[in-house]
Amino acid sequence: MKIAVIGQSLFGQEVYCHLRKEGHEVVGVFTVPDKDGKADPLGLEAEKDGVPVFKFPRWRVKGQALPDVVAKYQALGAELNVLPFCSQFIPMEVINAPCHGSIIYHPSLLPRHRGASAINWTLIHGDKKGGFTIFWADDGLDTGDLLLQKECEILPDDTVSTLYNRFLFPEGIKGMVQAVRLIAEGKAPRLPQPEEGATYEGIQKKETAKINWEQSAEAIHNWIRGNDKVPGAWTEACGQKLTFFNSTLNTAGLVPEGEALPIPGAHQPGIVTKAGLILFGNDDRMLLVKNIQLEDGRMIPASRFFSGADSSVLELTEAELVMAETVRSAWKRILPSVLEVEDSTDFFKSGAASVDVVRLVEEVKELCDGLELENEDVYMATTFGDFIQLLVKKLRGDNKESECIIDYVEKAVNKLTLRMPHQLFIGGLFVDAEGAKTYETINPTDGSVICQVSLAQVSDVDKAVAAAKDAFENGLWGKISARDRGRLLYRLADLMEQHQEELATIEALDAGAVYTLALKTHVGMSIQTFRYFAGWCDKIQGSTIPINQARPNRNLTLTRKEPIGVCGIVIPWNYPLMMLSWKTAACLAAGNTVVIKPAQVTPLTALKFAELTLKAGIPKGVVNILPGSGSLVGQRLSDHPDVRKIGFTGSTEVGKHIMKSCALSNVKKVSLELGGKSPLIIFADCDLSKAVQMGMSSVFFNKGENCIAAGRLFIEDSIHDHFVQKVVEEVKRMKIGNPLDRDTNHGPQNHQAHLRKLIEYCQRGVEEGATLVCGGSQVPRPGFFFEPTVFTDVEDHMFIAKEESFGPIMIISRFADGDVDTVLSRANATEFGLASGVFTRDINKALYVSDKLGAGTVFVNTYNKTDVAAPFGGFKQSGFGKDLGEEALNEYLRVKTVTFEY
Repeated sequence: MKIAVIGQSLFGQEVYCHLRKEGHEVVGVFTVPDKDGKADPLGLEAEKDGVPVFKFPRWRVKGQALPDVVAKYQALGAELNVLPFCSQFIPMEVINAPCHGSIIYHPSLLPRHRGASAINWTLIHGDKKGGFTIFWADDGLDTGDLLLQKECEILPDDTVSTLYNRFLFPEGIKGMVQAVRLIAEGKAPRLPQPEEGATYEGIQKKETAKINWEQSAEAIHNWIRGNDKVPGAWTEACGQKLTFFNSTLNTAGLVPEGEALPIPGAHQPGIVTKAGLILFGNDDRMLLVKNIQLEDGRMIPASRFFSGADSSVLELTEAELVMAETVRSAWKRILPSVLEVEDSTDFFKSGAASVDVVRLVEEVKELCDGLELENEDVYMATTFGDFIQLLVKKLRGDNKESECIIDYVEKAVNKLTLRMPHQLFIGGLFVDAEGAKTYETINPTDGSVICQVSLAQVSDVDKAVAAAKDAFENGLWGKISARDRGRLLYRLADLMEQHQEELATIEALDAGAVYTLALKTHVGMSIQTFRYFAGWCDKIQGSTIPINQARPNRNLTLTRKEPIGVCGIVIPWNYPLMMLSWKTAACLAAGNTVVIKPAQVTPLTALKFAELTLKAGIPKGVVNILPGSGSLVGQRLSDHPDVRKIGFTGSTEVGKHIMKSCALSNVKKVSLELGGKSPLIIFADCDLSKAVQMGMSSVFFNKGENCIAAGRLFIEDSIHDHFVQKVVEEVKRMKIGNPLDRDTNHGPQNHQAHLRKLIEYCQRGVEEGATLVCGGSQVPRPGFFFEPTVFTDVEDHMFIAKEESFGPIMIISRFADGDVDTVLSRANATEFGLASGVFTRDINKALYVSDKLGAGTVFVNTYNKTDVAAPFGGFKQSGFGKDLGEEALNEYLRVKTVTFEY
């Protein structure tokens, strides 16, 4: 068709380009006159293509069409007028001239919000659905027959810009092209607009955008976001006009503590906090404003209202001066009416519009090798001098606005100064628990108090879940690409590696982990886990499935693997950081958000991990960490209706309770890694030296606080005595001591209650007739040290033969030479099935035994050899679901089947 495009802006330009690609002939473009020497993008594009461009300042005078203007239009012979975005009044002589008439784009779901500022009013009224309409032009104000409508969900923190950029712009372009296609095919409908539900609101102007404080927090939030960025919702305070931007109702975890900002007419004063300006509605609910524009035009973070702008001016290096001149040239290109760009030149007062912001950001990103720069940064630094200062700060990596205020506990330990967060981590902020409740975390090496840690309450769980839910549904985490998500997880792993000595020292201090082991395993494997799952982020994919065709039509069926949503992760105390990493890395790689409950007795590495997620750029609310009791925090996570998955590592008894709670609440997905009593069978034909070495490791690794520890060793009769002799010799060589000493290989048990349990366990073994060969007692020194212990002559009916000690206690039973099936029957005579092992040089025997052992992991001629790529999880009452490997991702994904017919 022959088309006349009447309109302006980037939107008009894109519609014009797409129509030409569709094969239509654009016979003329009508746009607005140049402003300050700058041509509109639509006109510029058309001129490049040699299409006639007309820039009439007006089409009519006193309601009458200008004859010469109409004549120039009619000379083109257009068959259809397309008005993608038009701010001028077009006379009906032009509207009705083409044989197909005229179609107009309007950014609302007509008949709602007719007139100008439709996007603003969609948000101001708190509409849950928005969208656009393409209608046939008539002589009314947006009252013509409907041709096409598309709708979208309005997100809680949408602004005019976000709604436009996310949906109205890209989908509107497609909609205009689709509408023209329907007209060309003779299929375009003309549906009369209903009058029911019709609204008309006038154009929003600065003078009408003053905030009315006699309304709810939600209504105030809608007013602010509906006027963001133009014209800007404002109020008077502190003797000047303040304009508010970037408002949110997501105040989970936010404590209204700070300096009061009296606002005339407001229900109560605003509060300037480190997160921004808290405002209150007449319903006493809070909203948060993050940016304030002062009367002089400067935009500042709301958190800095009383501190003012940063007065320190950076001195630029020679290279930075060269960069500044290059950026100055970009400003000159964008602002042609400005003769000279000086430090005081204001971008917007020099005639720049929102489209120029996008252009400046993209040019500077290209000039500065992909520097992370957002449109918001231009609004925050509107003068050239301020803009250069902002760029230099970003390039140097010392942009103060990105820093989080953390109340550290500092300790000089292991030739390091540890800086440990000790508060709850909710929504990207470290905050006190409800009621400022705390508890003591204890150093197991000497029983001393390390520090006070915030003790999460039920209300804190609700705040953390709300923050995670908002981050999942509305935040950046769900909008970035899978590859970018992987990039953030790689960055997190790098930061963990940079802080590995500090993390390992905290594990030694808080959990009693031997430092050298913590460096290699507790922390080292945690780093490997995040790197492994970072690589999976952009490889999570569904499949296409051939199904029976609905003849004569055809079908296409595909599956999508999607994140579940908010996940709760409850981790044990034996490997505080590693167990967190095993579950959290897979959870985040799949695209979920998470609330983590570390063990109450070992919270400190989890809180340090929280700090590193901020430094890595993980969006706020994606990771939340709540130290506290299992009966309170763990129970609330299991019961919470907005949590869709629980990953738990701990005892079988608690696992059963969690499973029941998850079923009764909202049928949550659950994965459980529970107790074990892992058998290790050592045959006489083994490499005995290696069997002794690995047998020691299978029991005493990490002080026996190891979920897959060999809970019972079965030794073939002919080597039994020799094996026991060698083990006792090795036990006597073990160095028990301070876990931070480099020659220590056996540190304290994790906490006092566990130490008492081990003493009682050994007493019961002796009472039932097992032979205590060595150990069995607390080491006579400060702290929670327990002797490495060996029992022999353990019979199948005994308590210590059936129950897990979770400590450095070796349980040895013998079996008759050559009686493979009997020892297998004894090894499998347990309700647990987490791990197992076999030592033999006979490959046939090894394969046979590994087939028959009823456990999720079988080690052959090795033990404790786990890897991030190998799935890990138990059978029977040791739980279900997998950590690590590709299979772990499935625990945090859901599969959706989509079927098309065509």
